[in-house]
Amino acid sequence: MRIDTLNLSAELVLRRADATDLPDVLTLLADAARWLDGLGVRQWPSGGFPAARIEPLIDEGVLYVLTVADETAAVMALDDHADAEFWTPSDRPESAFYVHKLAVNRAHSGRGLGEVLLDWAGLRALAAGRRHVRLDCSKENLRLQGYYLGQRFRHVRTVDLPHRASGALFERPAGLRGGRTEARVRDLTAAGKVLLTH
Repeated sequence: MRIDTLNLSAELVLRRADATDLPDVLTLLADAARWLDGLGVRQWPSGGFPAARIEPLIDEGVLYVLTVADETAAVMALDDHADAEFWTPSDRPESAFYVHKLAVNRAHSGRGLGEVLLDWAGLRALAAGRRHVRLDCSKENLRLQGYYLGQRFRHVRTVDLPHRASGALFERPAGLRGGRTEARVRDLTAAGKVLLTH
């Protein structure tokens, strides 16, 4: 199966995470962190994130879950919080939305869920009048950097801070990436309308 295709018989549902999602989100992020650690990639804490790091994202309403048959299949935060150690005033940080904590349940990897969330982020950015979607990832994770390049992000620069594993900065224009994904997402963040079908 090509990485940009999604063949799921169950409906994909995208919604804001709430407090009841916290255990599943923490488990998904911890599993992703362990998987990365097993590949030798130091991106996230090897045991996952403490609840105190994720709860504020839920409280702010910027953490989203993508579910398949009531299973948390992917998670992503999307906000306008530019990391000041990475994005400088000359980058016009206010012109973008920023993706954080993007992770796909390993049971659903390779099915295009990351692409679905990134396209949704692009649509949200466009609707809000932002010019770009931006993200950062591990300086050493060439595989993930290649994935983002394949999703039509461009490498802006790499910021090498000794106290941060992350620092490879990417952006792409707001909107869709231009590819096709066989996906139909029921977007509950848009009053239950189907927002992303392409």
